[in-house]
Amino acid sequence: MTNGDIVLILDCDMYSNYPETPLLALCYFMDPNADPKLGFVQFPQRFDGINKNDIYASELMPETRILSLGMDGLLGAVFMGTGGFLKRDVISDNSPCGVTTGSIQTKSNVIKSKDVLVLAHEVASCNYEDHTKWGSQIGFRYGTITEDVYTSFRLHCEGWKSVLCNPNRAAFLGGSPSNFNDGLTQIKRWYMGFLEIFFNKYCPLIYGVRSMNPLQALCYTHYTLRSFWSIPIIIYAFLPQVSLINSVPIFTKVSEYGFFLYVFLFLGAYIKDFLDFVVFAGGSTIRWWNHQRMWLIWGLSSYPFALLEWSLKCFGLSTFGFNVTSKVVDEEQNRLYEQGVVEFGVESVLFLPISVASVVNLWAFVKGIMDVLIYGRLEEFFVQIFISGFVVVNSWVIYEGMVLRKDRGKMPLKITLASIATAMAIYLLSTLVMFP
Repeated sequence: MTNGDIVLILDCDMYSNYPETPLLALCYFMDPNADPKLGFVQFPQRFDGINKNDIYASELMPETRILSLGMDGLLGAVFMGTGGFLKRDVISDNSPCGVTTGSIQTKSNVIKSKDVLVLAHEVASCNYEDHTKWGSQIGFRYGTITEDVYTSFRLHCEGWKSVLCNPNRAAFLGGSPSNFNDGLTQIKRWYMGFLEIFFNKYCPLIYGVRSMNPLQALCYTHYTLRSFWSIPIIIYAFLPQVSLINSVPIFTKVSEYGFFLYVFLFLGAYIKDFLDFVVFAGGSTIRWWNHQRMWLIWGLSSYPFALLEWSLKCFGLSTFGFNVTSKVVDEEQNRLYEQGVVEFGVESVLFLPISVASVVNLWAFVKGIMDVLIYGRLEEFFVQIFISGFVVVNSWVIYEGMVLRKDRGKMPLKITLASIATAMAIYLLSTLVMFP
């Protein structure tokens, strides 16, 4: 209900933390040397109430402080759905009110108070969208549950540019999930939406490369295909371990040159990620560790379930539906979160694959150590034992939830029993495959 030339978009759970934020945005828009195609100014998304060690990686450090800066060097940062100042012309087809057809009339003068209620009812009805370009060429682009990234992509394809404004003091602060299930569900929802962006007629890898800087298009491709990381993560979470349980070596020996390739790849990836997170973005070491652990957990739960739900939707089958992430916590949940204790608490299907992986890796690690002590096959099984041990260390919070904890946030018994049964089934199936 405004006729302003600049529109601020915020999530309902966010608030202003820096009173000079509008002035910072206007500095870009009103600069006489500014690019006339500057469409929006994005402020990095920041969160309030995250616990000291950010156990659920809710800060989204790579997206808000690393990847966004890289894209800012091309056509501009991606629109994050909140904390963005947009030119009205960008989403309104050059109409002062953003509607060119329909029942709502464009107002060039100040809207009088007596008209507000009538106009509000017309806007809420959304009837003005019927048979118009709204949702396809006007306003936010429809067709995905991550309409913010999709709209940003389409605007960059149309030639608009953006800029990232990153003041030392956070411009806006908002809420974030404070329990495990909500965090996993939110990631699953986002990555399902990213798949919807990639697999449509405005595919970033095809349409994007033709319509914008190819590097910018590859950045969007990177965003939208992240759920496929689940494939190598699942393979490395189960295949070396199952082979180790069956005493089958699948990697090169420590004494062979190929071993150093695995060392280089592992250390190179983790050192690079550590430098990005801690040195470049200013995060702490413990937050980096929790983030890499959550990345592995997402790869076993949120990412594959996003792929599954998107696939079911493509075939017209029922899905889990859209669930708004809860930001409301009770006293017990808040206490656990502030103490840095992971809360399971609910019987969520998202917990099952990570629990199964934890059981299988612990089983494999113990079996591998026994083989080394009894048969002395360290050179053959070192890589597999190392991978299993690495997963075991990352899974300690899951073992706590399964066995050691007695509070309300422990792993539900049904999930624990189901994970053990599934691990046994995987072992029996593996024996049939490896020893037919």
